[in-house]
Amino acid sequence: MTQRLVVGVDGSAGSRAAIEWAIAEAQLRGAELEVTAAWEFPYAWGEAAAWAPGGDGGLAEAAGAEATALLDQILDGPQPDWLHVLTVEGPPARVLVERSADADLLVVGSRGRGGFATLLLGSVSMACVQHARCPVTVVPSRLTETTETKE
Repeated sequence: MTQRLVVGVDGSAGSRAAIEWAIAEAQLRGAELEVTAAWEFPYAWGEAAAWAPGGDGGLAEAAGAEATALLDQILDGPQPDWLHVLTVEGPPARVLVERSADADLLVVGSRGRGGFATLLLGSVSMACVQHARCPVTVVPSRLTETTETKE
């Protein structure tokens, strides 16, 4: 039975590090890798979201395009057949915990796009560690990115 790894992405430096780590791990294990991009309507849209063009205001397409663009930057050549991109509507933490139900490993970056840069662990990462239904690997952003932001 082939193992299944899930990695959460949001376009941040943390998710880039998580994808790179997850790709290497999937190759080592001979596993399938699901790159999951969760999206949700901004809170301020409220009920107006139902009236957005295309039913989702293009958020699903944008999330998928962002994940694919990130993979294109990381991979040399076309995406292998063991790698799949999935976009899911919903809060990222909830979506990733749900996707972990039948996964062998969930991979997340330590920090995403949240506004509290001083935190060591983001809210999505923390929720995944606390509630995932499989082991979780939290991949820190690269040291060079950390030093670049301090300069």
